[in-house]
Amino acid sequence: MKVVLFDLDGTLLPMDQDEFIKAYFGALAKTLAPRGYEPKKLIEAIWTGTMAMIKNKGEKSNENVFWDTFASIYGESVREDIPYFDAFYRDVFDCVQASCGFNAKAAETIRKIKGLGLRTALATNPIFPSIATEKRMAWAGLDPKDFALYTTYENCRYCKPNPAYYVDILEKLGVEGKDCLMVGNDVTEDMITETLGMKVFLLTDCLINKENKDINAYPHGSFDELWAYCETLIKEKEHENENA
Repeated sequence: MKVVLFDLDGTLLPMDQDEFIKAYFGALAKTLAPRGYEPKKLIEAIWTGTMAMIKNKGEKSNENVFWDTFASIYGESVREDIPYFDAFYRDVFDCVQASCGFNAKAAETIRKIKGLGLRTALATNPIFPSIATEKRMAWAGLDPKDFALYTTYENCRYCKPNPAYYVDILEKLGVEGKDCLMVGNDVTEDMITETLGMKVFLLTDCLINKENKDINAYPHGSFDELWAYCETLIKEKEHENENA
């Protein structure tokens, strides 16, 4: 094992997704209302842009896909308001943190894994700009230096659960699936990495299982069980090397 990939929302950053979305959209709509954005239309447009990113087939970055979609709804002049969206994430977005939880074991686990000489990457669904991703990292007690790579809508051209999203990460890190462990809370979006040869661990603190799959098919549990699983994988690797 060379790299441990982590999801962010609901994994390193505890949250109820519905509560987070409610707080996020509420704050965004309030902030942009003086710019003439009617809340209902704005939220619908953001969802439309988000769905376009999720369906992205890799021809453009997710950022370009989002703003092209957004502009198709509001007109090309909407691009002049991008600085106001950026300002929201920089100056207002932190108020949404109250809708999330905090688990000190998240950052502790990252640092313990790095202490073993392994790399960590943040494989969060890249539907947010980097500034919003960095903010959410901070809410979890982490920062960009904790990761060899973190995915954002600027540096990605696919989204979860498309396996191509993970293939891109592997290529950027210069590793193969068999070299990685993926840790996430979403059965559909995160456990799909098994198809690329990755080991997986399903963190169940904020479990999302839309398809009602049997989670016993995956190693799973809290951060304590994750750390025990990592130690097992490392011991197995050491044993293989001794017998090689």
